[in-house]
Amino acid sequence: MMRSMVHASVLTEEFAKAAADAGCRARRAGLAAGQPVVFLDAAGRYVEEWPDGRCFEVRLDASQPRESHRVVVRELLSNVTKSA
Repeated sequence: MMRSMVHASVLTEEFAKAAADAGCRARRAGLAAGQPVVFLDAAGRYVEEWPDGRCFEVRLDASQPRESHRVVVRELLSNVTKSA
């Protein structure tokens, strides 16, 4: 006999909004502190944003040491859609 299972998700809209807001605050704080930030944009690309506004598509190479694991693919000239 099969039982009916109720699927409960902890990822409510409220939680998702709070997580997105926290990501936005962290991005702003990092840039304000003069640090570049890396995020996934709406197109699914890893983007590195610098405090001066420059943005680069990057890929992460786990085989490299932490200091050099980020590889620049290309500079993004405009219209980077931030997801965080």
